[in-house]
Amino acid sequence: MKNEGKPAKESAFHRLSPDLVLTLVEKALGVRCTNLCRPLVSYINRVYELEQEDGAGLVVKFYRPGRWSHAALKDEHDFLLELAGREIPVIAPLELRENGSLGRHEEMYFAVFPKCGGRSYDEYNDDQWLEIGRLLGRIHAVGAGRRPEGRIVMTPDRSTRQQVEFLLAGKFIPPDLAGEFASLASTLIAEITPLFANAELIRIHGDCHFSNLIYRPGESFYVIDFDDMALGPPVQDFWMLLPGYREESFAEIDLFLEGYETFRDFDRKSLALIEPLRAMRFIHYTAWCAFQVAEEGLSRVVADFGSREYWQRELNDLADQLERIRTAPEPQGNWY
Repeated sequence: MKNEGKPAKESAFHRLSPDLVLTLVEKALGVRCTNLCRPLVSYINRVYELEQEDGAGLVVKFYRPGRWSHAALKDEHDFLLELAGREIPVIAPLELRENGSLGRHEEMYFAVFPKCGGRSYDEYNDDQWLEIGRLLGRIHAVGAGRRPEGRIVMTPDRSTRQQVEFLLAGKFIPPDLAGEFASLASTLIAEITPLFANAELIRIHGDCHFSNLIYRPGESFYVIDFDDMALGPPVQDFWMLLPGYREESFAEIDLFLEGYETFRDFDRKSLALIEPLRAMRFIHYTAWCAFQVAEEGLSRVVADFGSREYWQRELNDLADQLERIRTAPEPQGNWY
């Protein structure tokens, strides 16, 4: 979730103004911009839409200090630039006048991207599942080329354990429920960790859901927002796109894998990781909300985060998911 210590409040990141944003981007790119500086929705970073005087749209992302190390941010940019170099549809950062694609102001890093609009879909037809499979197969073929230096390792005994420790150490959970959460999370980690023992771990997007997959008419699907890029199992990058649980999504999985294997082999045994990854996602999302509270004093996505009712729901959902993992039917047919 994060790689460095939490910075002091009221840093340059918290003092960002339209004037400073425009000045930094103009200096970094050596261009002139109009007065447009429109904030875009981002719950962790600060993101703004800008416009060059020639009308070209830009998006600048200021990374929250303390969340990612320089090495981790470089991992993200290197991956995006490798993908763009292979003509894979992603939105890569622009080259700046100094220091490659990663700018810096005081303790704050930033990057500038070309504006690239598109629409997302809530569900996909058969041809789109094939296309998405081919797209992610191409991305993973590049992702398998080398390991990142500063990114999290998405396994229960690494990333999930770190998130559990963050939640407990930060006292985000009511004291009378903290012990139950610790016990349930510990049981989950112990039971699903062996499933990852021989899993292939490569560079992946890490957060590939509907909103991060946009379609541009006349072009193709684009994968956007590699902020949560990780070293993890390839199956992580498509299970969140499925319309339901693994056993409810046979047709979509078959179509996806048909497209995927046009460019890269897929280990069908790793389909058994889908429901464990869903449980890990529960904890990841809760830790993500807690990080917002630690930084800003509140979570803007969950109104009652931290309440007893919230944590009771989380405990119930996690317990239900653990039971689903324990009783999941074995994959059949040609899946193995």
